[in-house]
Amino acid sequence: MRIECDRCVLREWNPGDVESLVENANNYSIASTMRDQFPSPYTLEDGKSWIKVTSYPGKNFFLAITLDDVAVGGIGLTLGEDIERISAEVGYWLGEKYWGKGITSSAIKGIVKYGFNNLGLERIFAKPFEHNTASRKVLEKNGFKLEGIMEKSCIKNGKICNQVLYAITKNYRE
Repeated sequence: MRIECDRCVLREWNPGDVESLVENANNYSIASTMRDQFPSPYTLEDGKSWIKVTSYPGKNFFLAITLDDVAVGGIGLTLGEDIERISAEVGYWLGEKYWGKGITSSAIKGIVKYGFNNLGLERIFAKPFEHNTASRKVLEKNGFKLEGIMEKSCIKNGKICNQVLYAITKNYRE
């Protein structure tokens, strides 16, 4: 799978990505905004395990965000099940040295288009931490609407915090 975006390309992870994956993911500033499954520190073994997980055929799409075919981040859709099979959660991260260049926004735009046009989704949502203003802004820039604040919905680094629920639907028009 390959999704051409205006500032990056989304493609499947491969074993050759492990070094750039670890180089970009091994950053507390990134891990602190991710689920606990995203390790910190991010080791070579963590990178190899992630690439192995993404190689199994399944219903989720976890792709590398690439620049000149070098993996600099990740993005994915976790598809809903049963009555929620028309929805998916989007998750993403980008290496810090690439922040502020429109790459994450480009990747989100690409995967949202793919989800609606190729997977038959009707709704894509995200749940960033309430204090993660950068993630909130990139979602809003891509047409996601704030649906609500999920008070005391999670715990990260021993601190109970809020998440915000953002979503975009297939009939959204720019």
